[in-house]
Amino acid sequence: MKPVQIAAYLFLAVTWGFSFVILLHVVEAFGWAGAVALRGLLSGGLLVAAARLTGRRLDFSIGWTSLSVVGATTVAGQLIFLSLATPRIGTAMASIFVAAIPLFSMVIGQVWGIERVTRRGLAGIVLGVAGIVMLVGFPAVPVTTTFLAGCAASLLSAFFAAYGSNHVARNMRGVGAWELTIGSSLIGGLIALPLLAIAPFPRAPAVSDFAWLFALAAIVSALNYVIYFRLVVEIGATRAISVEFLVTVVAVLVGTVLLGEKLSPMQFAGAGVIILGCALVLGLIPDILRRTART
Repeated sequence: MKPVQIAAYLFLAVTWGFSFVILLHVVEAFGWAGAVALRGLLSGGLLVAAARLTGRRLDFSIGWTSLSVVGATTVAGQLIFLSLATPRIGTAMASIFVAAIPLFSMVIGQVWGIERVTRRGLAGIVLGVAGIVMLVGFPAVPVTTTFLAGCAASLLSAFFAAYGSNHVARNMRGVGAWELTIGSSLIGGLIALPLLAIAPFPRAPAVSDFAWLFALAAIVSALNYVIYFRLVVEIGATRAISVEFLVTVVAVLVGTVLLGEKLSPMQFAGAGVIILGCALVLGLIPDILRRTART
């Protein structure tokens, strides 16, 4: 990768790694429904404003049907369940489940006929499932209903993220990163907005809470996804999505070191197994071995 691409890759890893901490603040102030609705609407609105200010032309000729699927899954589905899970199981565990997205993606891709599961991919899926069992079955905290609900929500979040990504790969190859991010963000925010009726703001938000919300929407969602989709085009989807592994490392360090969250030795091992499994699914290990052999 070129230096500018490496810089973009590391920027995504650090900002997405710290985003779980920001998410906790936003959910505490606005609730899980408010966090998703306001984040989606604000990030989409900011990108529309940025496009207007820079004279960028937006093309939504793809239609809003496909964008609605992405908004309902990648934005609403993924972020709702992530916002439900993170306060219940902590940032470290939530980020480890996020690293399992490629496992779900490969299974969905196989069912839809987008890609064929190889022996290496199947081994990666088996390792990923084993890692999830280690993560959930041997926690450093008591196994309560809240803990299990958080784990289930994390898995659903990863599933929706993978579903939306495969929908884009199959049906929206010609859609620009700006249009995809704007459309899905606005639709996801609108889907989550009515849920405020059952999950209203837990308290009156302070000025600092709106600052956290702005950072989450402007940087973590709007800016990061434009950078990420550009990386997908420049270095390929497989190498770009591998940033999730480094995101997990950053988030686990933040959760355990800065926030004092606890993971058992078995959970740390499970995290490593999940990352290894995903690396097999993405074909990163053979690629690394080939590069090593050449040098």
